[in-house]
Amino acid sequence: MAKLVYEYILVRYGELTTKGKNKNEFIKKLANNMKLALSNYPNLVFERTRDHIYVHLNGTDPDEVTPILKNIFGIRSFSKTLKVENNIEEIVKAGKDIMEDKQGTFKVITKRANKKFEILSDKVNRMVAGEILKNYGPNLKVDVHNPDYKLIVEIREKNTYLMAETILGAQGFPVGVGGKAMLMLSGGIDSPVAGYLTMKRGVEIECVHYASMPYTSLASLNKVKELAKLISGYQGQIKLHIIPFTNTQMEIYRVCDHSYAITMMRRMMYRLAQSLAERNKCLAIVNGESIGQVASQTLESMAAISEVVNIPVIRPCVTLDKLEIIDIARQINTYETSILPYEDCCTIFTPKNPVIKPKKDKCRWYEEKYDFEPFLKEALENVETVIISPSTKFDDNEDLF
Repeated sequence: MAKLVYEYILVRYGELTTKGKNKNEFIKKLANNMKLALSNYPNLVFERTRDHIYVHLNGTDPDEVTPILKNIFGIRSFSKTLKVENNIEEIVKAGKDIMEDKQGTFKVITKRANKKFEILSDKVNRMVAGEILKNYGPNLKVDVHNPDYKLIVEIREKNTYLMAETILGAQGFPVGVGGKAMLMLSGGIDSPVAGYLTMKRGVEIECVHYASMPYTSLASLNKVKELAKLISGYQGQIKLHIIPFTNTQMEIYRVCDHSYAITMMRRMMYRLAQSLAERNKCLAIVNGESIGQVASQTLESMAAISEVVNIPVIRPCVTLDKLEIIDIARQINTYETSILPYEDCCTIFTPKNPVIKPKKDKCRWYEEKYDFEPFLKEALENVETVIISPSTKFDDNEDLF
């Protein structure tokens, strides 16, 4: 049996359908994101309508582009599609061709948007289903209640479109319609998930990572780069800003009670994240904090830490438990990398008994004991920025795996 040659992929919108006056801008952004993600396929042509985007394949194998489309936010679902003339013989033949290699149960659903088409929907259903049963009866049976395949026949003004499989997309909003934010990316499980959930809401992200060489290894940094690579596909590419944080950490341990060290480090991290966010036109800070998960993530800690910044701090994982976060990490393929045994700057310097209910006034008192601004200035002056995409190859001296 020759492989069926599909001519189109029909893309259905997700939450975009709830938008009013801004809907066209959201659709335009989605189409542009699709073009960027599929730029290696020059034969594709994108046709926008109010209800769908039609991807004209022009000979491109739809199975090659399917994995890419599944990762583009703003797409609710999509289907490989045949287009035929508004002619019942062609419609019946196309329906039969689509179902030729299928087994199980099916149902034909005709949507006759073109009311001038002379045959009513129910009769089209019966004609198409009858031809399928006649040719493939042993392998296919009709089930109108819970079919394995729904063969959709959409009769429009100029042509008829047929499809039998619906592939779920990433849903959410197209990345970029909600502005840009700075993700605090550690080497753990939570922050890549927070980045993914932020992008799902249409917010583009850049990442900041705090490196504490030589106390953290090159393998630890490579691990973070790999995590950035794994989530970069959801927006095409990601800027990763690597901040040298060792001197700041050592000074904090010199002047502060160790029980407050993590709180004070997080306050400095927030200050650095805001400076980088403002420098790169980001409107918010994003992190992977979840209420009560560790000492620095109690409500008291969050309040004491975030008081040092005046831009929004977004915590997409804030009400999720660890197992829920792990489930998402597995779904987006970051979990196995996140659990590699390379520690980041926070885990290396975690004290035995960190304070779980820090006082803001005590934090301020510690900060009055030393001039931390030169340390932050030095760190910002030595930021290394790398641009990472799904195709990035890392040329480092120490192998991540």
